[in-house]
Amino acid sequence: MPYLQLDVTGHHSVASKKRVADLMARTYAEMMSVDIRRISVAIRELGEGGGWRIPDADGEPVPVSVMMLDIRRGRPPELRMEVAKALCAHCIEVLGLREDRLNVEFTQHSGDEMYHPTLGGYSPDWTPDEH
Repeated sequence: MPYLQLDVTGHHSVASKKRVADLMARTYAEMMSVDIRRISVAIRELGEGGGWRIPDADGEPVPVSVMMLDIRRGRPPELRMEVAKALCAHCIEVLGLREDRLNVEFTQHSGDEMYHPTLGGYSPDWTPDEH
């Protein structure tokens, strides 16, 4: 943990997915003061028709992408928003996703809900002096 997950409806090359995963991990590590070795990125291609949202009450469903960010609890909302904007920008730039069809959701966890055997076990809880 953190676990950065992106669900997309289109097909993207391995090189593009690797590039966006690299950018997302590096940006997240820098902005959230996290050891990059703790970050995992998943990019799931749901396929055509795999993700939908109805943009207005009278409209038709449109294809969408969703980013789920499982993170340690405690970061200020302003920082989370800046991270979300930065990660979205990478997805728009590299994968060509539409900003108006990309959502970000955060799930916050305590450190003892994130286990990294190669990094000594549980993640430490977040503290305000980290950012």
